Amino acid sequence: RPPEEEEEEAEVGWQEKLFSQFEVDLYQNESACQTPLDRQYHAEILKLEKAGGRKNCRIFTYTDHDRFTNLEEHCQKVTDSDHEVPSYLAERMANVRRRRQERRPIDASSLKSKIITWEPSEEFIKNNHVINTPVQTMYIMGDLGPYGKLGHRDYEHVLCTIKVDGNGVITVKPDFTGTKGPYRIELDGEKREVWKYTIENASVQVQPEEEEREQRVFRDLYGRHKEYLSGLVGSEFETTLPGTLRLFVNGEIVSAQGYEYDNLYVHFFLELPDQWSSPAFQQLSAVTQTCATKAVGWSNVAHFCYPFTLEMFFTQGDESEDSLPQWPVLYFEVLSLDFWQRYRVEGYGSLVLPASPGLHVLTIPTWRPVELGTVAELRRFFIGGSPELEDITYVRTPSTFK
Repeated sequence: RPPEEEEEEAEVGWQEKLFSQFEVDLYQNESACQTPLDRQYHAEILKLEKAGGRKNCRIFTYTDHDRFTNLEEHCQKVTDSDHEVPSYLAERMANVRRRRQERRPIDASSLKSKIITWEPSEEFIKNNHVINTPVQTMYIMGDLGPYGKLGHRDYEHVLCTIKVDGNGVITVKPDFTGTKGPYRIELDGEKREVWKYTIENASVQVQPEEEEREQRVFRDLYGRHKEYLSGLVGSEFETTLPGTLRLFVNGEIVSAQGYEYDNLYVHFFLELPDQWSSPAFQQLSAVTQTCATKAVGWSNVAHFCYPFTLEMFFTQGDESEDSLPQWPVLYFEVLSLDFWQRYRVEGYGSLVLPASPGLHVLTIPTWRPVELGTVAELRRFFIGGSPELEDITYVRTPSTFK
């Protein structure tokens, strides 16, 4: 580092220490105190001098009047850059919160009718707008610099943040240590020093009557919040019968590729094993639209994007049965249709529905029966049609198999 930069840094540090000493001399003079905070500082400085001065100069505090701002408390970073500067909006919206709802049970029917207010009045806008609760903040700081470099801002670290809002709520961050281990601060330097500290609650132990009253307030608050949430959910949901598994499938036939002919469509149906059932209105089979293929890479692809929905119920039978319950199976039949309305079977396939919830992207291999000989291929090309399975369940395990 050039010598002129070191001299400039040393001069700035000397000015900061001189300003701090000027503040102490000012508060020692009682006639110079103008505000209640000045008189409070004056009494604390006199008391500190009688006690023999500070025992540890590494721990100090910043209050609202010290014009210190910890940017990490005011905004969340949106990138992983170390040089990210919070925007003006992020700093302004730091302590903004939504106004709490009225603490009363909400009827589900009345809630649905008030989801959107098409003509809000000025009073409605005023009551539902975001509000900025005034917050007073104190930072407990630690000077973790080497013994020869105390007083530099580069070595100042926030140990604890205490906030008090206009409602009298005190927030301590990080939380009191309690049974947890001490907090650690690891410095980025040559020695990689590690500092450990604990935060203890030194308040006077509350009386049993006050603690019981506080618990009653919490129970009342949680009870009202539970009623509020139940009002948001409502009571119109259909519940599943005890001992019954309800399975929903929201599926989509995305595409088909690698087949011989063009203009493909898919015929599929659901097989429900024993102890499985479905609603009476639900169809267990469907046919997609006919889709022309498109060259993608080395193969021709037909994009269907055909959605379907299935709903099933599993009812547990006799628990003494040793056999495991079977899972529903989807069977697929891929066919092609030409200009003369002749169809050909292109492949058969099956899929066992996934047993785990979530998103699943599955690829189903298919096959078709082939009649040997040139005559069969000529018939397939000119006339259409091909050998078919009388029972499509023979793709997997025949339904007649015991």
